[in-house]
Amino acid sequence: MLLNALDRALARLFGRTPGALAMKAVNFANLDPNLNRKGLANVSQADRTLWAEFMANPTKVGLEMEDAAARFQTPDADLPAELPPAVSPRETEGTRLVRVRRVQSFFRAAVLTSYDGRCAVTGLAEPQLLVASHIIAWSESVERRADPTNGILLNALLDRAFDRGLIAFDDQYRVLVSERLVEVAASADLDCSLTQLRGRRLNLPKRFRPDPEALEHHRRTQFHGCSQSSAT
Repeated sequence: MLLNALDRALARLFGRTPGALAMKAVNFANLDPNLNRKGLANVSQADRTLWAEFMANPTKVGLEMEDAAARFQTPDADLPAELPPAVSPRETEGTRLVRVRRVQSFFRAAVLTSYDGRCAVTGLAEPQLLVASHIIAWSESVERRADPTNGILLNALLDRAFDRGLIAFDDQYRVLVSERLVEVAASADLDCSLTQLRGRRLNLPKRFRPDPEALEHHRRTQFHGCSQSSAT
């Protein structure tokens, strides 16, 4: 009932009927190869163009979408740990922070939706403990900052371990655990929950699956190596 009320309110903002707005959204399913659900066969050229632009440059399109949403409400997202390394001389600090917030807001919303609000490894469904983790780091690629295929939804502990190269994922989306973490746990005789996740497979989303090339980049540039039993 609440969803219907929200649908009606959103439709009023766009000057469309709820049915027309819903059909517009569903039609994008026709353009997503990872979805089985289909919309109308005669998807408009405008929809195809928008989809192509998003797949080519999700950060640009995501920012434009957040700009549009900001006309109706103020995004509320945490700033990333690292800010963009360079800004235009004509861009103020305040403008830059707004852009960062909007890109981060779009990325988090897209990744949360893709994974149905659950950690891809443990299934944890508490939003306050979930992080939309960048596979290729925010500071490494401007183009992929808002790309949902460059993201995995992880709980806060796994996000920290992934960011520090203590865990990674192989070509079959299975958890790899670094030798460093295994050795520390063994030397301290710890029952480490992270080491117990070795070999567990990601719960893949229906849309925007993690990009295998991005995962390979993470393994090559950030991961500290794994034990031989990590991919069994």
